[in-house]
Parts: sequence; structure tokens; C-alpha cells
Amino acid sequence: MAELKHVGRVISTKKKCIVVYRTLPGDAHSCLIVPTENLPDSYHDSLINLVESNAGQSSYEFAEVMARSNFSDGSIMLAALHAQGRLVKLGTSEVEMTPTTSGSIVLSELNQIIAEQRGVAVDDLSLKSNSAEPTASKTVEAPVVEEKIDTTPTISANVTLTPEEQAKQFRSDADRLSKQAAELRRQAEALVPTAKKTKVTDAS
Repeated sequence: MAELKHVGRVISTKKKCIVVYRTLPGDAHSCLIVPTENLPDSYHDSLINLVESNAGQSSYEFAEVMARSNFSDGSIMLAALHAQGRLVKLGTSEVEMTPTTSGSIVLSELNQIIAEQRGVAVDDLSLKSNSAEPTASKTVEAPVVEEKIDTTPTISANVTLTPEEQAKQFRSDADRLSKQAAELRRQAEALVPTAKKTKVTDAS
């Protein structure tokens, strides 16, 4: 069986996950994952199909292809999971990648290997700072990740938001996601303009 990128599991629970970002800008020892166990069936199947696709396997970070792919309900994968609070920040030493059913490697170790192969520091692997990745898009960089990190359960205990602050944060997230969706539509139009229907006029 061929190796499969972006799939792994949380070491402490052995629960499967998809790694959205292997490292985060300014935080090389943290990653962003999507636990797959409790996803709705349609979301789960769409994500797995995307991971196994050529686009998924050729992407540097899975977030890149998620930002331009849709679930069956039409929502953008990365934006939808972010809005629903399904993106989880963990330490890279807390996640192990499982490219095959019989092999695994701790994500922190994998990142170190990738960094050595590229001749850079682990801090330079994130999309935001890694200019060597031509497929990195502004729409999948730090803003989405940083906003999610502000509300994940993994935040230290001394950061507590009131319901009013959470509501304000969610509204801010919604505004950002709306702008992101508009930007993605503009990019899509730039790549392949939507065919416009033309009226047939009677020449007589």
C-alpha cells in the first residue's frame, strides 16, 4: 500500500486525525489537526477522499487544498471546520503520522527530518515563512489558524472568555470567513471565469 500523507493519530488517545498544518507560523512546535472520529459522515468521507486524491497528496500542507475544496453542502472545507470549532491545536510531539498501517513517526521528528532535507530550521517550515512553496496562498495562512487557536480547548487555563467575548469572537470569525470566501471566489473567477448566458436576439 502506498504511503499516505497528512493522516495520523493523537498519541495519548490513539484517535485518528488529519493534520491540517504540520507547523504554525511563529510556533513551530504546534500543529493544527482535525479529529475525524466525530465528524458527520459526509464531512468525514469528503475529507478522506480529498486526502487520498492527487491534489491532497501533492499539497505541502493539507490546508492548501482544503481552502479550495468544498463539502457536499457547498461550504469550503477549511472555513467550515474552522467556524464549527473542529480545528484543534496540539503540540507536534503529541501527534504521530501514520503514512502506512504498519508504520508511524512522531510529527515533531518528521518536521525535523523535513527541515534537514530542506536545509532550513523547523521554524521556517510553516507556509507563512516558507516562501519556497509556490502553492502557498494567503487565504490559507496564519489568519485562519490564529483565529482558531484563540478559541481551542488547548489554550492555557488562564485565558477565559466570557459568553459575550466568545460571541464577539465568533462574529469576528464569521466576518473574516466571509471575506475569505469572497477572495476565494475572486481567485476562482481569475482562474476560470464563470460562463455567462447570452441572450439570443431575433435578427428579424
